[in-house]
Amino acid sequence: MNNVTNSFGITEYNVSICKNIDDNISIFKEIFKDDDTIIMRPFRNKKTGIRFFAISVNGMVQSNEVYQSITAPLITLDFPTECDDLLDVISQEMVSNGDVKTRENISEIVCDVLYGDTTVFVDGCDKALTVETKGFELRSVSEPDSERGLKGSKEGFTESIIVNTSQIRRRILTSDLKFHFFRVGTRTNTLACVAYMDSLVDKRVLTELLRRISHIKTDGILDTNYIIEQIKDKRMSSFKTCGSTEKPDVAVANLLEGRIAIIVDGTPMVLTAPYLFIENFQSPDDYYLNFWYASVGRILRILCFFVSIALPSVYLGLVTYHSEMLPTEFMTTIAESTKDVPFPTFLECVFMLFVFEVLRETGVRMPDQVGQALSIVGGLVVGQAAVDAKIVSAPMVIVVAFTGIASLCVPRLTGAMLLIRLVALVCTALLGFYGLFMFMIGVLVHILGIRSFGYEYVHLSMRFQSFKDTFIRAPHQKMITRPRFAKDRIRK
Repeated sequence: MNNVTNSFGITEYNVSICKNIDDNISIFKEIFKDDDTIIMRPFRNKKTGIRFFAISVNGMVQSNEVYQSITAPLITLDFPTECDDLLDVISQEMVSNGDVKTRENISEIVCDVLYGDTTVFVDGCDKALTVETKGFELRSVSEPDSERGLKGSKEGFTESIIVNTSQIRRRILTSDLKFHFFRVGTRTNTLACVAYMDSLVDKRVLTELLRRISHIKTDGILDTNYIIEQIKDKRMSSFKTCGSTEKPDVAVANLLEGRIAIIVDGTPMVLTAPYLFIENFQSPDDYYLNFWYASVGRILRILCFFVSIALPSVYLGLVTYHSEMLPTEFMTTIAESTKDVPFPTFLECVFMLFVFEVLRETGVRMPDQVGQALSIVGGLVVGQAAVDAKIVSAPMVIVVAFTGIASLCVPRLTGAMLLIRLVALVCTALLGFYGLFMFMIGVLVHILGIRSFGYEYVHLSMRFQSFKDTFIRAPHQKMITRPRFAKDRIRK
């Protein structure tokens, strides 16, 4: 059997459905050989003697549904034997399940069967019927732990792409919402979907996104990050150029702004594109709470970002190179606390940052109750013991602790902040504040040079409508335009 691959790298079987049912059985036995989960059941109608052949996957289908909707009617009921109308008669009158599709392609049948449907072949017909009989277990809809909110929807995406698309469809009751399904992964054959508002999306962005996805050549797509790393702009950058969310209301809000959502079966994380830098500081609660409170919260997140990446370097620069910038009494206090520490301030800071990251990573990986206790007790015990043993100074523990707490306010930039913080610390250790300022200018230039699917990652403008939803959140009645990448920019 000769196989070929399509534009998404998916294997397609270069063979057609045969009219002889025995030939079809041989084809699928060859395709699924050595696979004991495949159920192949030939049977015949008691009255007409017509032979049938049903194929499904054990554990993926509802056995009762297969028997009641397919097997029992085809065995017992009487129907005409003319081949031209036989499939239509079976699909319209015999099979009680509502979702029945006629298939002519072996590759489509393989995908249907492996995803929980049952395919029926009729002797003498060169087509087949696929009946929806999915019955595998799914996680129930619940609020995602990573995006808990004070107000708003408590629903979250699940690992089922059908459930996820239905949650989006339920919130946008218009035919303008489009879903385009495709498969990626040469071996996993993962079902994915692109969702967008047809009147709002920039068709150039949509075309470019589909082009990038079609160039993905990998064995499997197990999570959306497999796609992000291969379609993002500036692939070596630590900053994200594709958004991600587990909340349907957030995905819908992005669609209404002209963005595109990418849904992948098997993961509750939904991608959005284009993605702007300011979105790292936005929260769903910003739009469900009073705009004054939301604006203060967003400003605090932005300040925490700068504190997280710069505070250790600023402390290192002041203590090591620029002590004259500190008040005398303050500098004397710091000198007293560090005089018995045998290590330079740079090594102190690196050691404490390393310990904090180890505690944070361990707390995340451990079960919830154990992780919380480990993070709190570990931080207190390790910090106090390190100070008592004069391995680090008390001010350094305070600086690192405040840095870690500030980084938790901006979870979407955790990876980027960790890298920037470390490199900034090295530059400051070498050149003081001069090295820190030079590095920060380099980071700023890098951010300004990033684009997300053709649009600037950071857009600089003095017009109110351009920054109404950036470092502040304006009242809803004042936000009258969509982002610049939406085709229809006026909200209606």
